[in-house]
Amino acid sequence: QVQLVESGGGFVQAGGSLRLSCAASRRIFSISVMGWYRQAPGKQRELVACIRSGGNTNYADSVKGRFTISRDNAKNTPYLQMNSLKSEDTAVYYCNVKTSYGPDYWGQGTQVTVSS
Repeated sequence: QVQLVESGGGFVQAGGSLRLSCAASRRIFSISVMGWYRQAPGKQRELVACIRSGGNTNYADSVKGRFTISRDNAKNTPYLQMNSLKSEDTAVYYCNVKTSYGPDYWGQGTQVTVSS
């Protein structure tokens, strides 16, 4: 079983930046998609950004132009650079890795709090 651990969350003022990282307990093979999700209190978990094996990326409309997803090709894990943070970005952020052969891995989440 693969464990994912997020880091880089914290408390930041509006307009600030954070960079989230995701570490895996072992290398994951046959990755189809890596992504970041978030869940705010009282809301459903939503996709923030994802990057496919071919390099294509997708972003939620609310973060386009502010967030950038990238990946560590050696470790097969994603990063999320978050700039111009807003109070509405406050949530728990989760790393997700989907494989082409079935397993779908999730981290435990890292809290991001943006003060206005």
